[in-house]
Amino acid sequence: MPTMKLGIKSEAFHRDGQTWLCSSGLPSDVAVEVGDMSFHLHKFPLLSKSGFLEKLIEQLPSEDGSGRVLKLHDIPGGAKAFELVAKFCYDVKIELTSLNIVSLRCAAEYLQMTEDYGEGNLISQTEVFLNEVFGNWTDTVKALETCEEVGAYAEEVHIVSRCIDSLAVKACADPQLFNWPVKGQENAQSPNGTVLWNGISSTTKPQPTGEDWWYEDVSFLRFPLYKLFILSVEAKGLKAENIAASLIHYAKKNIPLINNQSSFNDMNHVGSGATISTNSEVDQRVLLEEIVGLLPSVKGVTTTNFLIGLLRTAMILHASPSCREILEKKIGSQLDQALLVDLLIPNMGYTVETLYDIDCIQRILDHFMYIYHATTASSPCIVEEGQLVGGTDTLTPLTMVASLVDGYLAEVAPDVNLKLPKFHSLAAVIPDYARSMDDGIYHAVDVYLKAHPWLSDSEREQLCRLMNCQKLSLEASTHAAQNERLPLRVIVQVLFFEQLRLRTSISGWFFVSDNLENSQHPSRNLGLPKNDCSRPMESSAQDGEQGGGGKDVKERVSELERECVGMKMELEKLVKAKKSWSLLPKKLGFRRKSQPCIPKADDVKEQTPSASAPQNNGSGDVGQGVVE
Repeated sequence: MPTMKLGIKSEAFHRDGQTWLCSSGLPSDVAVEVGDMSFHLHKFPLLSKSGFLEKLIEQLPSEDGSGRVLKLHDIPGGAKAFELVAKFCYDVKIELTSLNIVSLRCAAEYLQMTEDYGEGNLISQTEVFLNEVFGNWTDTVKALETCEEVGAYAEEVHIVSRCIDSLAVKACADPQLFNWPVKGQENAQSPNGTVLWNGISSTTKPQPTGEDWWYEDVSFLRFPLYKLFILSVEAKGLKAENIAASLIHYAKKNIPLINNQSSFNDMNHVGSGATISTNSEVDQRVLLEEIVGLLPSVKGVTTTNFLIGLLRTAMILHASPSCREILEKKIGSQLDQALLVDLLIPNMGYTVETLYDIDCIQRILDHFMYIYHATTASSPCIVEEGQLVGGTDTLTPLTMVASLVDGYLAEVAPDVNLKLPKFHSLAAVIPDYARSMDDGIYHAVDVYLKAHPWLSDSEREQLCRLMNCQKLSLEASTHAAQNERLPLRVIVQVLFFEQLRLRTSISGWFFVSDNLENSQHPSRNLGLPKNDCSRPMESSAQDGEQGGGGKDVKERVSELERECVGMKMELEKLVKAKKSWSLLPKKLGFRRKSQPCIPKADDVKEQTPSASAPQNNGSGDVGQGVVE
């Protein structure tokens, strides 16, 4: 820590209780009261250094007595600062440090200790030392912290602004390029004891310093001073990432609730005011609202996790609606970077309807979709039959948010107080083309149906319209086909599309099989006989191998056929259970087995013998031909 020594005389004062007495041997002719302390001094050393004290002494009565008392209750720094001023006036040794320089400089300004009252007066001496302090990061921070003790006097002599500017310059500079005496490098000695010249060691290389080296130091500042510092570094062009990181560090250090990612019950307890005192809650709320106003507007520089933590804390502390709206919009602009666990925000309302704050997530999601549509308006994506044709890069955030919302819906669906309109409204915000597969939304719908068994058939139908049966995976389709909670119409749709998918697969395998057989027997296409003598005998081994590939294809086709038959049997069972669906088998392609045509008995006529048949003439003789 740099110091500056003034004066040449040894100690000439001694303290007796609340009184300072001069031990020069001469009787005191003036008393100065500062707060509870009283200083018995002499007029000449005071008026020779201070214009303000000269005017006060001139106003004192000329006769001797107890009336010669000067009251300086408003002097910056109080009794401690005036003690140093008095010693300076008597040329007694004093030591200036970064901890007392601000109060002493303000006291010198208050007492008008300029060069008009002597060369090298206290104002000029303190200014010289202040410039030395401003060259050191740690001492500047300490001096800035002491500005709180003198209040507005530090502003009048521009100490605060100069401290802020000095710190901002060092924070914006690269510590690798400029060897500022930052934290941990204040000593003039290297670790090995080698003296540093101009901040450079000839034997040891300075340890590398990251961009966050100053975060901890400024986090101890009171917020008015910290705010001035942040505005200064922002004006000097510091990266938004560094500003956001510093604000996060400051918030976590000074708002304890941000670090308490507690359970739902704990947060309810805090919200009731049982854990936090009223004054502390007010202070934290004001500080949180101020920090939100300082957050950079650049998207992504402030982590989504921290923004959601701020939003939770704002709800607990009952921050202003404008503060919460700003946080919701910031979260919505980068919702694709959020995690599912972050979105599970407990409901902090006085009338708790649902376990989680569904309305808050709805507003965040609406803002995300608003920004998404605004950014894609210049380069619109073409959507055909629920699939995106162009703009894959633009769709990526939307796809991530769709998966996030599906997971969120599955988490909140078991809440029996969650009404169908809220669930449906939140799920319907995501367009159909944002989901490549609908397994996630199907799982959420199934969980909701299980937790709300009292839904009517029309409400179940409305809920199931959120998912596209054609975009279910094989596993999800199998589960849906056996799900008794789904309406029958949805089950039939699932089975129909699965059967259609299997038919398409079978047709594809037949097409591959035909092509493979044609490639094995090219002579069929050329109209040549099968046993062409020009075919080499050595090709028989190759044909055997290709025949093995055809055999695999046929086995796969047979397997698909068996699966298709099994699905038909399941569907027939469902149709028999619902007799009202009599036209269903025809729509799905199931036909009745053709029965053999059996003519009726009364329509059958006996066949009469023909005239050419041999007849019995009664005598038992049969007509015989004449043989010549």
